[in-house]
Amino acid sequence: MRVLVVEDEAPMADAVRRGLEAEGFVVDTAPDGIVGQYMALHEDYDVVVLDIMLPGRNGYDVLKDMRAHKVWTPVLMLTAKDGEYDQTDAFDLGADDYLTKPFSFPVLVARLRALQRRGAPERPVVLEVGSLRLDPVRHAVERLVGGDAATISLTAKEFTLLEFLMRHPDEVLSKATILDSVWDSAYSGGDNIVEVYMGYLRRKIDAPFGVHTLLTVRGAGYQLVSDSSSGPSSVGRS
Repeated sequence: MRVLVVEDEAPMADAVRRGLEAEGFVVDTAPDGIVGQYMALHEDYDVVVLDIMLPGRNGYDVLKDMRAHKVWTPVLMLTAKDGEYDQTDAFDLGADDYLTKPFSFPVLVARLRALQRRGAPERPVVLEVGSLRLDPVRHAVERLVGGDAATISLTAKEFTLLEFLMRHPDEVLSKATILDSVWDSAYSGGDNIVEVYMGYLRRKIDAPFGVHTLLTVRGAGYQLVSDSSSGPSSVGRS
């Protein structure tokens, strides 16, 4: 796998490069957003690891230009816990995944391999999981029922949570992962808030339509599946 790492902190960039090379990756590095954008647009990579806070050109602008030039290479964003932007901004611009610094190197490797397996198709703007559709641009959610689109009204936090789940369909996501991804660093409460919001979502995206797509995987977390694949199982729905 050929990976581009765009990171201005030289010790981190070097450590990531050496670690990935030890795992069999071919790695190029770029020290700023200008060089990184040029390499991403003119070279072929399987995945780009892109820091947000970069000199010359920030990671969001690099990502925006990649997608504007129809470069669909999967992008994993590196975000600071106390950064100005959050993961929702990255997803809205076309990122495929993200990690919050400091991160676990084995997790980085696993995420990169997952992105390589997924490949880089020209993704639709509208996210779809079964009959559920979410449009990040229009900030709209619908479920298709008998050929008609039923609008679903969500609060801002419910929308952000659902968007995160729809970007990871069929994956079992732990409470900790969801909390870290959807709630900002200022949140100091417990992880029970995740369970509360899952209940809110179920009452809006599932219950009115007689489907069970937002599942509780006992002892592991939550999973969003398509209504065509959600049937009786050992997975809970409470």
